[in-house]
Amino acid sequence: MRSALTHIIRGRGRGEPSTGPSASSILDAYFETAPSPQNPVDIFAGEWASRLPESLAGVEAGIVPLFDDERVCWALEHLGDLSSRSVLELGPLEGGHTWQLIQAGARVTAVEANTRAYLKCLIVKELLEMGDARFLLGDFLAYLREGPPRFDVCLASGVLYHVRDPVELIALLAPASDRLMLWTHVYDEEVISARPELARRFSAEDRASHRGFDHTLHRFEYAEALSAEGFCGGSARYSCWLSRADLMAALEHFGWTVDTVAFDQPLHPHGPALALLATQRG
Repeated sequence: MRSALTHIIRGRGRGEPSTGPSASSILDAYFETAPSPQNPVDIFAGEWASRLPESLAGVEAGIVPLFDDERVCWALEHLGDLSSRSVLELGPLEGGHTWQLIQAGARVTAVEANTRAYLKCLIVKELLEMGDARFLLGDFLAYLREGPPRFDVCLASGVLYHVRDPVELIALLAPASDRLMLWTHVYDEEVISARPELARRFSAEDRASHRGFDHTLHRFEYAEALSAEGFCGGSARYSCWLSRADLMAALEHFGWTVDTVAFDQPLHPHGPALALLATQRG
Protein backbone atom coordinates (compact mmCIF):
# COMPACT_ATOMS: atom_id res chain seq x y z
CA MET A 1 0.00 0.00 0.00
CA ARG A 2 1.37 3.41 -0.95
CA SER A 3 2.14 5.76 1.90
CA ALA A 4 0.23 9.02 2.31
CA LEU A 5 3.41 10.89 1.38
CA THR A 6 4.03 9.13 -1.91
CA HIS A 7 0.33 9.41 -2.68
CA ILE A 8 0.29 13.21 -2.47
CA ILE A 9 3.78 13.97 -3.81
CA ARG A 10 3.65 13.80 -7.56
CA GLY A 11 7.38 13.87 -8.26
CA ARG A 12 7.22 17.07 -10.28
CA GLY A 13 10.65 18.05 -11.52
CA ARG A 14 11.71 14.44 -12.16
CA GLY A 15 9.74 14.05 -15.34
CA GLU A 16 6.48 12.14 -15.52
CA PRO A 17 5.59 10.35 -12.27
CA SER A 18 5.65 6.58 -12.24
CA THR A 19 2.33 4.78 -12.66
CA GLY A 20 1.04 1.58 -11.14
CA PRO A 21 1.43 0.35 -7.58
CA SER A 22 4.62 -1.60 -8.31
CA ALA A 23 6.33 1.37 -9.97
CA SER A 24 6.07 3.83 -7.08
CA SER A 25 9.27 4.81 -5.33
CA ILE A 26 10.25 7.10 -2.49
CA LEU A 27 12.46 8.85 -5.05
CA ASP A 28 9.30 10.09 -6.75
CA ALA A 29 8.87 12.39 -3.74
CA TYR A 30 12.01 14.39 -4.58
CA PHE A 31 12.40 17.51 -6.72
CA GLU A 32 15.47 17.97 -8.91
CA THR A 33 14.62 21.49 -10.06
CA ALA A 34 15.62 24.67 -8.21
CA PRO A 35 13.19 25.91 -5.54
CA SER A 36 10.28 27.96 -6.89
CA PRO A 37 6.76 28.92 -5.77
CA GLN A 38 5.39 26.50 -8.34
CA ASN A 39 7.06 23.49 -6.75
CA PRO A 40 5.01 23.29 -3.52
CA VAL A 41 1.84 24.14 -5.44
CA ASP A 42 2.54 21.21 -7.76
CA ILE A 43 2.45 18.76 -4.85
CA PHE A 44 -1.32 19.03 -5.35
CA ALA A 45 -1.30 19.58 -9.12
CA GLY A 46 -4.79 19.32 -10.56
CA GLU A 47 -6.48 19.65 -7.14
CA TRP A 48 -6.44 23.40 -6.56
CA ALA A 49 -9.70 25.32 -6.75
CA SER A 50 -8.24 28.80 -6.13
CA ARG A 51 -6.50 31.19 -8.43
CA LEU A 52 -3.59 32.56 -6.42
CA PRO A 53 -3.22 36.34 -5.86
CA GLU A 54 -1.33 38.76 -8.09
CA SER A 55 1.78 38.54 -5.92
CA LEU A 56 2.07 34.95 -7.19
CA ALA A 57 1.25 35.77 -10.80
CA GLY A 58 2.51 33.02 -13.07
CA VAL A 59 2.09 30.25 -10.50
CA GLU A 60 -0.47 27.81 -11.88
CA ALA A 61 -3.11 26.57 -9.43
CA GLY A 62 -6.91 26.75 -9.81
CA ILE A 63 -9.25 29.23 -11.49
CA VAL A 64 -11.76 30.35 -8.82
CA PRO A 65 -10.96 33.86 -7.46
CA LEU A 66 -11.10 32.85 -3.79
CA PHE A 67 -8.19 35.15 -2.88
CA ASP A 68 -10.32 38.08 -4.08
CA ASP A 69 -13.77 36.82 -3.17
CA GLU A 70 -16.47 39.47 -3.53
CA ARG A 71 -18.40 37.95 -0.63
CA VAL A 72 -15.48 38.52 1.73
CA CYS A 73 -14.90 42.00 0.27
CA TRP A 74 -18.55 42.79 1.08
CA ALA A 75 -18.16 41.47 4.62
CA LEU A 76 -15.00 43.49 5.20
CA GLU A 77 -16.74 46.68 4.11
CA HIS A 78 -19.47 46.12 6.70
CA LEU A 79 -17.25 44.86 9.52
CA GLY A 80 -15.04 47.94 9.47
CA ASP A 81 -11.46 48.11 10.68
CA LEU A 82 -10.15 44.64 11.55
CA SER A 83 -6.68 45.80 12.58
CA SER A 84 -5.45 43.45 15.32
CA ARG A 85 -8.93 41.97 15.76
CA SER A 86 -9.25 38.22 16.21
CA VAL A 87 -11.06 36.19 13.56
CA LEU A 88 -12.07 32.54 13.70
CA GLU A 89 -12.32 31.06 10.21
CA LEU A 90 -14.09 27.75 9.67
CA GLY A 91 -12.93 25.60 6.75
CA PRO A 92 -10.29 27.81 5.09
CA LEU A 93 -9.94 25.36 2.15
CA GLU A 94 -6.84 26.83 0.47
CA GLY A 95 -6.32 29.98 2.52
CA GLY A 96 -7.86 32.46 0.08
CA HIS A 97 -10.27 34.04 2.54
CA THR A 98 -7.57 33.87 5.20
CA TRP A 99 -5.36 35.99 2.93
CA GLN A 100 -8.10 38.59 2.53
CA LEU A 101 -8.57 38.78 6.29
CA ILE A 102 -4.83 39.12 6.88
CA GLN A 103 -4.67 41.88 4.27
CA ALA A 104 -7.36 43.67 6.29
CA GLY A 105 -5.15 43.52 9.39
CA ALA A 106 -6.86 40.67 11.25
CA ARG A 107 -5.27 37.93 13.35
CA VAL A 108 -6.75 34.68 12.04
CA THR A 109 -7.19 31.25 13.56
CA ALA A 110 -8.43 28.90 10.83
CA VAL A 111 -9.66 25.35 11.51
CA GLU A 112 -9.57 22.82 8.67
CA ALA A 113 -10.49 19.10 8.89
CA ASN A 114 -9.47 18.03 5.37
CA THR A 115 -5.81 17.01 5.54
CA ARG A 116 -5.09 17.88 1.91
CA ALA A 117 -6.76 21.30 2.25
CA TYR A 118 -4.81 21.88 5.47
CA LEU A 119 -1.49 21.18 3.72
CA LYS A 120 -2.46 23.51 0.87
CA CYS A 121 -3.16 26.21 3.46
CA LEU A 122 0.34 25.73 4.88
CA ILE A 123 1.82 26.05 1.39
CA VAL A 124 -0.07 29.31 0.85
CA LYS A 125 0.92 30.58 4.29
CA GLU A 126 4.60 30.05 3.43
CA LEU A 127 4.38 31.50 -0.07
CA LEU A 128 2.46 34.60 1.06
CA GLU A 129 4.27 34.99 4.42
CA MET A 130 1.03 35.09 6.40
CA GLY A 131 2.54 35.50 9.84
CA ASP A 132 -0.76 36.51 11.46
CA ALA A 133 -2.52 33.32 10.37
CA ARG A 134 -2.59 30.12 12.37
CA PHE A 135 -3.98 26.99 10.73
CA LEU A 136 -5.27 24.19 12.95
CA LEU A 137 -5.91 20.64 11.68
CA GLY A 138 -9.10 19.22 13.10
CA ASP A 139 -12.89 19.31 13.14
CA PHE A 140 -14.21 22.79 13.88
CA LEU A 141 -17.31 21.43 15.64
CA ALA A 142 -15.09 19.49 18.04
CA TYR A 143 -12.96 22.63 18.47
CA LEU A 144 -16.00 24.74 19.32
CA ARG A 145 -17.37 22.11 21.72
CA GLU A 146 -14.17 22.49 23.76
CA GLY A 147 -14.92 26.18 24.37
CA PRO A 148 -12.14 28.14 22.66
CA PRO A 149 -11.36 31.78 23.54
CA ARG A 150 -13.93 34.26 22.26
CA PHE A 151 -13.19 35.87 18.88
CA ASP A 152 -14.22 39.26 17.58
CA VAL A 153 -15.49 37.81 14.29
CA CYS A 154 -16.25 34.39 12.84
CA LEU A 155 -16.08 33.74 9.10
CA ALA A 156 -18.13 30.68 8.14
CA SER A 157 -18.24 30.78 4.37
CA GLY A 158 -19.22 27.59 2.58
CA VAL A 159 -19.34 25.32 5.63
CA LEU A 160 -22.82 25.25 7.22
CA TYR A 161 -24.32 23.06 4.47
CA HIS A 162 -21.38 20.63 4.76
CA VAL A 163 -22.12 19.53 8.34
CA ARG A 164 -24.68 16.98 9.55
CA ASP A 165 -26.00 19.19 12.35
CA PRO A 166 -26.01 22.79 11.13
CA VAL A 167 -28.10 24.02 14.06
CA GLU A 168 -25.50 22.75 16.51
CA LEU A 169 -22.90 24.81 14.66
CA ILE A 170 -25.06 27.94 14.89
CA ALA A 171 -25.51 27.32 18.62
CA LEU A 172 -21.80 26.69 19.25
CA LEU A 173 -20.82 29.93 17.53
CA ALA A 174 -22.91 32.02 19.94
CA PRO A 175 -20.38 31.91 22.82
CA ALA A 176 -17.41 31.90 20.45
CA SER A 177 -17.81 35.16 18.54
CA ASP A 178 -19.38 38.63 18.62
CA ARG A 179 -19.97 38.91 14.87
CA LEU A 180 -20.69 36.30 12.22
CA MET A 181 -20.25 36.32 8.47
CA LEU A 182 -22.06 33.35 6.95
CA TRP A 183 -22.40 32.23 3.34
CA THR A 184 -24.36 29.05 2.77
CA HIS A 185 -26.70 27.10 0.56
CA VAL A 186 -30.27 26.66 1.79
CA TYR A 187 -32.95 24.14 0.93
CA ASP A 188 -35.86 25.40 -1.18
CA GLU A 189 -38.15 22.56 -2.24
CA GLU A 190 -39.72 24.42 -5.16
CA VAL A 191 -36.39 25.47 -6.64
CA ILE A 192 -34.60 22.18 -6.02
CA SER A 193 -37.41 19.91 -7.21
CA ALA A 194 -37.35 21.75 -10.55
CA ARG A 195 -33.68 20.75 -11.02
CA PRO A 196 -33.39 16.94 -11.30
CA GLU A 197 -29.58 16.95 -11.17
CA LEU A 198 -29.77 18.63 -7.77
CA ALA A 199 -32.95 17.00 -6.45
CA ARG A 200 -31.50 13.48 -6.82
CA ARG A 201 -28.84 14.35 -4.23
CA PHE A 202 -31.44 14.86 -1.48
CA SER A 203 -32.37 11.51 0.03
CA ALA A 204 -34.43 12.22 3.15
CA GLU A 205 -36.06 14.75 5.47
CA ASP A 206 -35.60 14.36 9.21
CA ARG A 207 -37.26 16.29 12.01
CA ALA A 208 -34.70 17.30 14.62
CA SER A 209 -34.38 19.35 17.78
CA HIS A 210 -31.33 21.00 19.32
CA ARG A 211 -31.48 22.80 22.67
CA GLY A 212 -35.17 23.53 22.28
CA PHE A 213 -35.09 24.49 18.61
CA ASP A 214 -37.18 22.24 16.34
CA HIS A 215 -36.26 22.11 12.67
CA THR A 216 -36.04 19.96 9.54
CA LEU A 217 -32.80 18.54 8.16
CA HIS A 218 -32.62 17.89 4.43
CA ARG A 219 -30.06 15.16 3.81
CA PHE A 220 -27.69 15.85 0.91
CA GLU A 221 -25.71 12.89 -0.48
CA TYR A 222 -22.21 13.56 -1.86
CA ALA A 223 -22.39 10.36 -3.93
CA GLU A 224 -19.85 10.28 -6.76
CA ALA A 225 -18.32 13.59 -5.66
CA LEU A 226 -16.54 11.68 -2.89
CA SER A 227 -14.20 10.11 -5.43
CA ALA A 228 -13.25 13.38 -7.14
CA GLU A 229 -9.76 14.82 -6.74
CA GLY A 230 -9.95 18.01 -4.76
CA PHE A 231 -13.20 17.04 -2.98
CA CYS A 232 -13.91 19.80 -0.46
CA GLY A 233 -17.15 18.77 1.18
CA GLY A 234 -17.85 17.52 4.68
CA SER A 235 -16.32 14.62 6.57
CA ALA A 236 -19.20 12.16 6.07
CA ARG A 237 -21.02 10.68 3.08
CA TYR A 238 -23.80 13.18 3.50
CA SER A 239 -24.52 16.58 5.00
CA CYS A 240 -27.74 18.34 5.98
CA TRP A 241 -29.16 21.58 4.65
CA LEU A 242 -31.55 23.94 6.39
CA SER A 243 -34.37 25.84 4.74
CA ARG A 244 -34.00 29.60 4.73
CA ALA A 245 -36.79 29.91 7.29
CA ASP A 246 -35.13 27.41 9.65
CA LEU A 247 -31.76 29.12 9.20
CA MET A 248 -33.14 32.51 10.18
CA ALA A 249 -35.15 31.08 13.05
CA ALA A 250 -32.12 29.18 14.37
CA LEU A 251 -30.00 32.32 14.34
CA GLU A 252 -32.70 34.17 16.26
CA HIS A 253 -33.13 31.30 18.74
CA PHE A 254 -29.44 31.23 19.62
CA GLY A 255 -29.06 34.97 20.11
CA TRP A 256 -27.99 36.18 16.68
CA THR A 257 -29.44 39.33 15.15
CA VAL A 258 -29.14 39.37 11.37
CA ASP A 259 -27.86 42.78 10.35
CA THR A 260 -27.86 42.44 6.58
CA VAL A 261 -28.29 39.88 3.80
CA ALA A 262 -26.58 39.86 0.40
CA PHE A 263 -25.72 37.52 -2.48
CA ASP A 264 -29.26 36.18 -2.23
CA GLN A 265 -29.26 33.75 -5.17
CA PRO A 266 -32.20 31.33 -5.38
CA LEU A 267 -30.89 30.10 -8.74
CA HIS A 268 -27.26 29.62 -7.74
CA PRO A 269 -25.81 26.77 -9.88
CA HIS A 270 -25.26 24.55 -6.83
CA GLY A 271 -28.48 25.38 -5.01
CA PRO A 272 -30.13 28.44 -3.44
CA ALA A 273 -27.59 30.50 -1.50
CA LEU A 274 -27.20 33.66 0.55
CA ALA A 275 -24.71 35.58 2.66
CA LEU A 276 -25.44 37.38 5.90
CA LEU A 277 -23.82 39.31 8.70
CA ALA A 278 -25.10 38.83 12.23
CA THR A 279 -24.33 40.17 15.70
CA GLN A 280 -24.53 38.14 18.91
CA ARG A 281 -26.95 39.80 21.33
CA GLY A 282 -25.43 38.11 24.35
